[in-house]
Amino acid sequence: MPAPPAEARAAGPSRLPVRPLEFEGSRLARAMLRLCGWRVVCDGLPARQGVVVVYPHTSNWDFAWAVLAKWALGVPVAFWGKATLFRIPLMGRWLRWLGGIPVVRDAPNGVVGQMAQRLRDARERDEFMWLALSPEGTRRLTPGWRSGFHQVALQAGVPVVLAYLDYPRREVGLESAWRLSGDAGADLACFAQRLRGRTGRRLALAAPVRLL
Repeated sequence: MPAPPAEARAAGPSRLPVRPLEFEGSRLARAMLRLCGWRVVCDGLPARQGVVVVYPHTSNWDFAWAVLAKWALGVPVAFWGKATLFRIPLMGRWLRWLGGIPVVRDAPNGVVGQMAQRLRDARERDEFMWLALSPEGTRRLTPGWRSGFHQVALQAGVPVVLAYLDYPRREVGLESAWRLSGDAGADLACFAQRLRGRTGRRLALAAPVRLL
């Protein structure tokens, strides 16, 4: 993917239009969310491949609501996990069933390289693949976001969608879709504005939207 021109990098990411989802989703998952007082907000996705950034991540409950939202939308979103976890028979099956992809952390091309290659391969085959991850990397308070999502999206040449968990509003949503500029500082400054006011279960544990 060629580097964006200097003026594009300075301006930050470009917002992308979305197209309706091509999946029906689970009525049961939608009913469970309604029963718990939650809802999913999603107008669609901009492409068949990309990276979903989920923020904030402050509680074990985040994973449960995110999985229910995934099932409600019917979108086969994937996530990465340590390859050693997938070698445990029952856990490995469960993780794959949820959409987990095993990665070898000490591989020569690293986790970022492995995921970028998977996304490039999916695009060449016109297969649907969206990779979801939490840039905070942990439920504990951190001083910022890890850069893995940014590197994966740039190396694969795919868009980024901002997703949020908002506990006061009881919403899981896809906020907006973007083509990265390549300037991480400008990209995250834009994302910080877009995600302002999205409140996790434990407000004090949400990391500021900036790179570590």
